[in-house]
Amino acid sequence: MEKAKFFCGIIINPSIEMDVLTEELSLLYGEVDYIGGPLDFSYTSYYEEEFGQNLRRYFISFENLIHPGKLAEIKRETISLEKKFSQKGKRQVNIDPGYMEPSKLVLASTKNFSHRIYIGQGIYAEITLLWRKGKFRDLEWTFPDYRSIEYKLILDKIRELYMNSRR
Repeated sequence: MEKAKFFCGIIINPSIEMDVLTEELSLLYGEVDYIGGPLDFSYTSYYEEEFGQNLRRYFISFENLIHPGKLAEIKRETISLEKKFSQKGKRQVNIDPGYMEPSKLVLASTKNFSHRIYIGQGIYAEITLLWRKGKFRDLEWTFPDYRSIEYKLILDKIRELYMNSRR
């Protein structure tokens, strides 16, 4: 099986220094080859009660490619890292690991829905975006933020790094 481009979508409270989180992630997954953001995260108020307001979104990709079968293990590791950055029992960081293959973008989740497949260790995976005719295409269940042009421009850059690494 061909290895995939590993990245994380991160929602973070401004009280947490992104450089510190980036360092922690690079210790786990190797050298970071791209950071996109910060972007305002205002697509939903879902995280505000736990995280606070003025949240920021980043995307981080890693030089090392991964076997797609590692996604559940990686999601468990990122959950542990979220707990490490918690304050007074509340998360300050949400880390959504995922990977890209030439034809799709896949995200991991702890939540089961009709369009998600169980991949082990309490983790589900979903195809969030498809790559067709030279660009990312939404699916019925694609999150509103992942539908945005600004996210897709960042994801395009990560995909370009991946495709160049395959040559």
